[in-house]
Amino acid sequence: MKLLKRIFRGGAKPADPVAMMAPRAPAERLAVVGDIHGCAALLDRLMARIDAAAPDRLVFVGDYVDRGEDSAAVLDRLHGLARSQDGKAVFLKGNHEEMMLRFLDAPTAEAARWLRFGGLQTLASFGIGGLGANPDEAGAIKARDALARALGPDMLAWLRGLPLSYVSGNVAVVHAAANPAKPIEAQSEQALLWGHPDFLRSPRGDGIWVIHGHVVVDAVQPEAGRIGVDTGAYATGRLSAALLDGDALSVLTASS
Repeated sequence: MKLLKRIFRGGAKPADPVAMMAPRAPAERLAVVGDIHGCAALLDRLMARIDAAAPDRLVFVGDYVDRGEDSAAVLDRLHGLARSQDGKAVFLKGNHEEMMLRFLDAPTAEAARWLRFGGLQTLASFGIGGLGANPDEAGAIKARDALARALGPDMLAWLRGLPLSYVSGNVAVVHAAANPAKPIEAQSEQALLWGHPDFLRSPRGDGIWVIHGHVVVDAVQPEAGRIGVDTGAYATGRLSAALLDGDALSVLTASS
């Protein structure tokens, strides 16, 4: 009777789009690592667990630097992994890598912003100090030059070439977000690196699952076609990865 009343009022109740989400179907056993933020010891512990799980593909969602104390060590480990894995490992760019690169390109204009959001810790990890949160022009340029030397041309070229997304089957991995109204290949850099206002409010309608970092979550779990993997390593002492084997999801975590 209730169904008939809905029909006579203009149609049955629309199906819940979340309930219609397709099962996760990556094209490979996929491990996705959350935001590392300079936590090299946690990265080492998590990599031991990932190695034991032996995924076909390993994807890092970005934000390797800033906030934590060991960004230099994190970049060294990841750059080394990139050179040794022959494409098995994929490294996405996060907004913190983007801020660091902007500082390298325009230190006077970008210093205050980057340093305020963790750049001071990154510089310190490379042995570059003597700066406050608002350095003068000479100080910013000096720090930029020192950081460029510390990174070296090979690592700097690698950082500049990091992709913004990775797709495997119906699973897309991004750093921050994806506009749910647009296909993954049509996303703006702004949305992928910094977020989109509709991402956490509206599920997608194309059956694509989105795994992302950027937003700290209490636990790695599926929600409305999304899986957040940033468990706030630098603040919580927990670095996590999502392991997808077909539709099955398991969580790997390293703790301090």
